[in-house]
Amino acid sequence: MTDPLGVLGLTAGATADDVRVARRELAKRHHPDRGGDGAAMRAVNEAADAALQDLEAPTPAGEAPTPARDVAEEPWIGLARDAPSFTVEALPVETFEGLLIVTSWMGEVLDDDPPYRLDTHLYEPIECWCRLEVVPDAGASTVSLTVAGLDDAPTPDVIAVRDSWVANLNAVDWT
Repeated sequence: MTDPLGVLGLTAGATADDVRVARRELAKRHHPDRGGDGAAMRAVNEAADAALQDLEAPTPAGEAPTPARDVAEEPWIGLARDAPSFTVEALPVETFEGLLIVTSWMGEVLDDDPPYRLDTHLYEPIECWCRLEVVPDAGASTVSLTVAGLDDAPTPDVIAVRDSWVANLNAVDWT
């Protein structure tokens, strides 16, 4: 693929957040579950994966790094990201509903963009801010996780938070 940003309708200078938003918007049009074309959705996913890999790659010495996230307006302290974090064997809408159920057990919803983004204030396993991003993935959903400490708290252990989400999602009755 020669120009992943072009496939996503983005230009040079796009951030990782821009790539994620473009992927979500294009998924709304091209995902087969929404009447779209599977080949077009695969092209979108491949382009987004390639663009994110390029943005998150280490930069040569002396060059300014490309920002992976634009969080200047957020009150969070130190971010940790696990992407992709885990897969749920359900479509995004069902996955999002499961995430909402688990959020009620672990914390509270701060903001959402159903079925693709959920921002939460977690109290368990550690009090923190947590963003879950859901991406359609061949009849399932891939969930990426970003966590941050609140106020003066240190950055939470993203793996411990992920493991808590997975354990709680496994306790959901999906029938």
